[in-house]
Amino acid sequence: MLLLALPASVAAQSSGPAPSAPSAAVPVYDYEVVRTFPHDPTAFTQGLVLRDGVLLESTGRAPSSIRRVRLEDGVVLQKHELAPEYFGEGLTEIDGRLVTLTWNNGVGFVWNAADLSPVSRFAYAGEGWGLTHDGSRLILSDGSPNLRFLDPATFAETGRITVTLNGRPVRQLNELEWIDGEVWANVWQTDFIVRIDPASGHVVGIIDLRDLLPAGVVKDPRDDVLNGIAWDATTRRLFVTGKNWPSLFEIRLTGPR
Repeated sequence: MLLLALPASVAAQSSGPAPSAPSAAVPVYDYEVVRTFPHDPTAFTQGLVLRDGVLLESTGRAPSSIRRVRLEDGVVLQKHELAPEYFGEGLTEIDGRLVTLTWNNGVGFVWNAADLSPVSRFAYAGEGWGLTHDGSRLILSDGSPNLRFLDPATFAETGRITVTLNGRPVRQLNELEWIDGEVWANVWQTDFIVRIDPASGHVVGIIDLRDLLPAGVVKDPRDDVLNGIAWDATTRRLFVTGKNWPSLFEIRLTGPR
């Protein structure tokens, strides 16, 4: 069902009863490409961060990896592969530490962000998908409509919110990025990013990235999907890519419509 005037493919990820009263239309933003950069087409991108001009990226499948990547030409400067039993997922950098998740092992890892040397590991319940932070809390997605807040020192859960679009829960929230007080999330197997109010869980904006990657470029369009958001707060540049995409894009939002 199409929720008000919002894109059907985002609405398809929502479930539950209809809102009891009509709500204002959520703004939808388009984009323009500022610059295109090379990206490793074998990188099944799960998490993406820009730190001091270098991309930090986590990849899934076997072997999963974390890596430092030069933005300008996509060259992998350093890579650490996970043990084959781990399917790598989301990633964030906080206070010089790189924190990464695994999909269904219930294990997360902490690394030195400067050289990818291992620091420690931690446990969490359920699946791990995307990861970001607001400066004081880690924020984790697990494929459900919930975002979980974790203490970055102990990794204990301190709270959670349910993400809703016009009153309906939104599932399949994947890679996350904290941008100007909002959580931005890829919606898995769609070409949309949702902008989430972390206090209420309400989707307050949708970014429509359809046609960013030309048709036929990836081998499996159902699997090699949009995933990866990196924000440079200093220069206010926004970067996006996808799983096994040969390109990474710096984009600028336009609109809303």
